[in-house]
Amino acid sequence: MSKKCVIANDHGAVELVEKLKEHLEKRGYDVNWLGVKENVSVDYPDMAEKCAKEFLSGGYEFAIVACSTGIGISIAANKIKGIRCALVMDSHSAEMTKRHNNSNMLSFGGKVEYKEDPVKILDAYLDATFEGGRHQRRIDKITALES
Repeated sequence: MSKKCVIANDHGAVELVEKLKEHLEKRGYDVNWLGVKENVSVDYPDMAEKCAKEFLSGGYEFAIVACSTGIGISIAANKIKGIRCALVMDSHSAEMTKRHNNSNMLSFGGKVEYKEDPVKILDAYLDATFEGGRHQRRIDKITALES
């Protein structure tokens, strides 16, 4: 059974998402790319909703959303009940959002000048494991805020 993830992006992150998708496929993921594949203007809240709803339909390990900065699309994604989307800027934040927050969605910015390769940031998330324990208690409190 292959590992699956879903990705959506707006026009501000086409090249970055292509790069992340290729890397995920090399790591054995089946990638469902719902975003735009060329520079055609779309609204990032629509892409966030589309990705979140597909993720929540089941069968995916995680999701990725991307816009120019990663900010707007992550805010929109986090409005969807059941989504814990983390805007990751480096390997440390990516690792820790998996270990402590068990985030089920990552956000990237296509126009952001990262200090390290976004592929390395993604790998830090993929290679980390949720620690549970006191962190699960905190996630339960975050989830309770949705109601």
